[in-house]
Amino acid sequence: MNESYYGCSTCASADKTLESFIAGLPMETSHHRVESQETHCGFGLQGVCCRLCANGPCRITPEAPRGICGAGPDTIVARNFLRAVASGSGCYIHVIENTALNLKHTAEIKGRIRGKNALENLCTIFGLSGTDEHEKALKVADAVLDDIYKPHYKKMDLVEKMAYAPRFKKWKELGILPGGAISEVYQGVVKCSTNLNSDPVNMLLDCLKLGISTGIYGLVLTNLLNDVLLGEPEIRPAPVGLRVIDPDYINLMITGHQHTMFVHLQDRLTDPDVVAKAKAAGARGFRLVGCTCVGQDLQLRGVHYTEIFHGHAGNNYTSEAILATGAIDGVISEFNCTLPGIESVCDRLHIKQICIDDVAKKANAELKPFVFEDRERLSNEIIDAMIASYRERRASVKLNLLPEHGNDNTITGVSEVSLKKFLGGNWKPLVDLIVSGDIKGVAGIVGCSNLTAGGHDVLTVDLVKELIARDIIILTAGCSSGGIENCGLMVPEAADLAGPKLRAVCKKLGIPPVLNFGPCLAIGRLEIVATELAQTIGVDMPQLPLVLSAAQWLEEQALADGCYGLALGLPLHLGLPPFVTGSPTAVKVLTEDLKNITGGQVVINADAKESADILEKIIEEKRAALKI
Repeated sequence: MNESYYGCSTCASADKTLESFIAGLPMETSHHRVESQETHCGFGLQGVCCRLCANGPCRITPEAPRGICGAGPDTIVARNFLRAVASGSGCYIHVIENTALNLKHTAEIKGRIRGKNALENLCTIFGLSGTDEHEKALKVADAVLDDIYKPHYKKMDLVEKMAYAPRFKKWKELGILPGGAISEVYQGVVKCSTNLNSDPVNMLLDCLKLGISTGIYGLVLTNLLNDVLLGEPEIRPAPVGLRVIDPDYINLMITGHQHTMFVHLQDRLTDPDVVAKAKAAGARGFRLVGCTCVGQDLQLRGVHYTEIFHGHAGNNYTSEAILATGAIDGVISEFNCTLPGIESVCDRLHIKQICIDDVAKKANAELKPFVFEDRERLSNEIIDAMIASYRERRASVKLNLLPEHGNDNTITGVSEVSLKKFLGGNWKPLVDLIVSGDIKGVAGIVGCSNLTAGGHDVLTVDLVKELIARDIIILTAGCSSGGIENCGLMVPEAADLAGPKLRAVCKKLGIPPVLNFGPCLAIGRLEIVATELAQTIGVDMPQLPLVLSAAQWLEEQALADGCYGLALGLPLHLGLPPFVTGSPTAVKVLTEDLKNITGGQVVINADAKESADILEKIIEEKRAALKI
């Protein structure tokens, strides 16, 4: 722990430059509040507290093994877990709904389609055709919307088209093929309400069903629709960290997950009349500063937006530090990972906050709901508000920049398409490297960043270092990517930290041992890579020498992500248990029984070396079974 200027200790961070910066801030951040919340509720940690009815809250103990209604720990834990997964799934389905609507509206006005190859790919998968790109885009959007709006008793049509055939067959056998994604969320909420379902296994299977709809729609299809509207990722080096903040510009920090809501604004910010307005205010123009997953998505497609996007500054728990530089003039938010903690920092530094989706409304922010038909008015209003903010605040706010933070050559723009193109148009070179043992296996390090499990990004970064030293290549997606890249593990020089075989591969190809797929939504891209590798080898996904880790998972969305990974049959490591340890049944199902149900399993361990040992052993067992 460090003593900060604010007068209390801050949590550790894997990013030591950032840790020192936050420790010296004259304001409170999330990093300072960790100490005051170190005493956690033991009942909450185990998931055995129930407050669903007025008889409670009931807490399960050895002396009181059942709640007043008679519910025991297995029922209470499974119910709480299902409610959390349903909530997380609902968040992702909100994102795919808005994304599909934005594609639909763009097609209707014959707007710009940047990703023509991505559109053709989706038409092929969906079995659709059209006279032009706009008719095709409209049909694709409608196909997605029609599916997610189905009732829960009608199975979604696109699941079979999107899923790997052996997985679809397994899901059908298990009876966990989802109906309409929105209806599945409310069905899950209903099932775990007061005095209804008390069968923990039945509820846990529903979590897998929600995981499938979350993964295929909220993750995979959101990425692919974004590719159509926003342009496909291309591999390139780019700057990351607080160094990307240029005080000569009007800097807008963006937070959330819904990149298509920014399409008109990010284009408008580079128009000559807007640049002229910025110059009249004393700035050189506008810059979007990436933060959280929408920043990662912009970074992923940064080749298309070099004029307006200068780089990704950091993940969710870097956002307060980004604002504390004093050079951010406004925050535009539209979804989660927008911490409530930014409110006091924005007030102190007179930073304008605008929310364009009311699900992300901050207490002291102005709400300007995004409406596609009014996007021009909305963009102009945001621009004028941010220019006014710049004029009013810059003379009175002292800058506290950190130009040495981050690096200039993080490799970005990795996707299932750009990586395969880099490999020569097919996965055989990667498969050959895995078969030869030059790459022992693949680990997907995904999901959130949190301030526990060792501190900010500590377990995640330490685990990555342990795995690459064992010749295991890393694919990342989510806020974890922001911490890993700011710690320098996504630059080509990071190959020196890898084991001898992986190091040789990286140096030969000029790549880092950690490949950045971008936002947490890009977990869906990792699923596409896994599917195509399995197809190339001719096996089902559980047979792959591939493991997942959400080492520092944070939110309910991460639990829905995890259920998708488990439905795919992949081993999933978590640094912290998801509030289920009070139920012997839930623990047994997740850590043992799933291996014989879907092929997946949950591994819980908060130590980086021990976790790497476990994941390496799983990979070696998969290799042995494949006789490689």
